[in-house]
Amino acid sequence: MAPMGIRLSPLGMAVFCLLGLGVLYHLYSGFLAGRFAFFMLSEPAAGGPETPHGSAAGGAVDLRELLAVSVLAAVRGGEEVKRVREGNVLNAKAKGKTREGAEEQLTTGDLLSNRRMFYLLKGAFPAVQINSEEHVDTADQETVSWDRSIPEDIKQKIQPKEVPAESVTVWIDPLDATQEYTEDLRQYVTTMVCVAVNGKPVIGVIHKPFSSYTAWAMVDGGSNVKARSFYNEKTPRIIVSRSHAGKVEQVARQTFGNKTVIIPAGGAGYKVLALLDVPEKNQEEADVYIHVTYIKKWDICAGNAVLRALGGHMTTLTGEEISYTGSDGNEGGLIASINMNHKALIEKLPDLEKTSHK
Repeated sequence: MAPMGIRLSPLGMAVFCLLGLGVLYHLYSGFLAGRFAFFMLSEPAAGGPETPHGSAAGGAVDLRELLAVSVLAAVRGGEEVKRVREGNVLNAKAKGKTREGAEEQLTTGDLLSNRRMFYLLKGAFPAVQINSEEHVDTADQETVSWDRSIPEDIKQKIQPKEVPAESVTVWIDPLDATQEYTEDLRQYVTTMVCVAVNGKPVIGVIHKPFSSYTAWAMVDGGSNVKARSFYNEKTPRIIVSRSHAGKVEQVARQTFGNKTVIIPAGGAGYKVLALLDVPEKNQEEADVYIHVTYIKKWDICAGNAVLRALGGHMTTLTGEEISYTGSDGNEGGLIASINMNHKALIEKLPDLEKTSHK
């Protein structure tokens, strides 16, 4: 019996139910259609390209993944460098001159390493800006894929960390110390990758192709390399470029005394490794790294990141931080140290800055 003595017939019940269903359909049809459209747009078309895993929702990238692919890129580039050198098919030619008038060499090793490194990084992180020492020929594009695997040592030491893709700049040096490479001075040669976030170097990878040694570090993350236990601040061993050792030697000996040792060496990557505890028999050791002339950012960004991650410093000769955005060159020279009084070092070498703009 219905309330108030009203009896609903089966036909009335059916009409009432139909009216209720109509109201529910009207309310939810728009919502369901929207969800269906979102689902269809979110799924890649059959056979079409998938959204790269390296670029998360909202245009973010995971720095741990970027570190992993940077290590792989440096190693893959190093394989090309080693193969060309051992096959003696360098095809070296001059590509121009430095500001000091020295010829800059370009080899097949530079080009093949650059192609392998650039396209591996670009394929994994297409939304990220990549700056390289060598020109990338789009007609010579290579498909180099990353299998998304992260090495165990990186997994153990580094936590995932996402940053906006637009804040990231990657700097690659496909063959550091090309001049020494042509002279078969293999110990100086490295391939390098650096990741800068908002202009600050946060990931550095330095790979030595001829010994297969790789150093990597991430600021506020971890590393597979460490500082040495002792550095000599009173009479430091100073590592400098082979091309201007004399300029530094004169000022350094006036500052620290005649016992100061000057180590001429090739390659910015090699010089940074000289400040660290590197288990390589052909790796020299130094206390300070000084460069007194103009230098490109892809030469120094990786080393800067490694030193920062370990608590060290790399600045201009006047103590300014180097920004890894904008132009590709650093005008102010550099001084690098770790576990030393960096500010005191700068104050002792005021005269060097005057030569860095020449």
